Amino acid sequence: MPSLHVTEHTVKTGSHTTFFLASGPDDGPLIIFVHGWPELSISWRHQLPAMAGLGFRAVAPDMRGYGRSSVYDEHDQYAQELIVGDMIGLLDALGREKAVWVGHDWGSPVVWNVASHHPERCAAVANLCVPYYTLERGLDAVLDLVDRNVYPEDQFPAGQWEYQLFYQENFPRAAAVMEANVYNTVKLLFRKGNPAAQGKPSATSMVRNSGGGFNGAEKAPDLPRDADVVTEEELSAYASALARNGFFGPNSYYMNHEANSAYAARAVNGGYLDIPVLFIAATYDYTCECITSRLPEPMQIYCRNLTMKQIHSGHWMAQEKPFEVNGVLVEWLVQSVPGYWPQPRL
Repeated sequence: MPSLHVTEHTVKTGSHTTFFLASGPDDGPLIIFVHGWPELSISWRHQLPAMAGLGFRAVAPDMRGYGRSSVYDEHDQYAQELIVGDMIGLLDALGREKAVWVGHDWGSPVVWNVASHHPERCAAVANLCVPYYTLERGLDAVLDLVDRNVYPEDQFPAGQWEYQLFYQENFPRAAAVMEANVYNTVKLLFRKGNPAAQGKPSATSMVRNSGGGFNGAEKAPDLPRDADVVTEEELSAYASALARNGFFGPNSYYMNHEANSAYAARAVNGGYLDIPVLFIAATYDYTCECITSRLPEPMQIYCRNLTMKQIHSGHWMAQEKPFEVNGVLVEWLVQSVPGYWPQPRL
């Protein structure tokens, strides 16, 4: 963890507890970073001190089911509507009306839903890898956008999203295999992008055909740690939290497509976003493939103030290419949200 006064906090909103990291002046303009699967608030370890150093109040929560936030034992407790409620509760607990929200992976649907249901609580929103008007609307929303040149329908009915169907069909096995050796699971997952895999089916598309992740094995193989993404200390922090809480909560985010679709249908303004929006695509993210596929097309219709950027990284963009991510965020804030910048201190 970079050491620019990153502090730990906990708030209760009703019966729910949210743990979060924070950095920067208490009265600085608020930026909330929302992590995805299977991560933690520390996934934003490179962004928190960078934004704090510019005078922002930078906050990153552990999402429900993760780390030191509340964990639930029913799938429906991980529906998007409840998770968005957690985030609005966090904003209220911080005593703020608005924030700039930044998401990644499953954090992106959360941020998109905050923006589309509560635009008055958003100064602007930015997301990495997962574009708007896709997964926050349920799995069916992305199937027509699959690149059938890469994923013939007879082999990959759900394209790169086959793994999400595996959760629905074989949830206990999916979790058991990940939990069999949590350290090796996380070590395998957090890897940089591979340019050589462009144009080929993603690993996530093979999960159902293989009878599960890791090519159908009973546990993750023991691969070397990718030092370009995580240190040993960081890897241990992820593994410790996931071993303690298990994968039921994180994997349950994939089990609420119908409820999430119904929630998305209630978005205000017909789902159109008028606030400033930043989307950063990862060149070598082959599940959220936004470079050659049609996946980002709905976003380009429904975001009326959209900035799109591309970084040559894999899926774990904020950890693999932190300086590039920070640079894009800062440039966008300067150009698209100039009134939100910290005021000079006299």
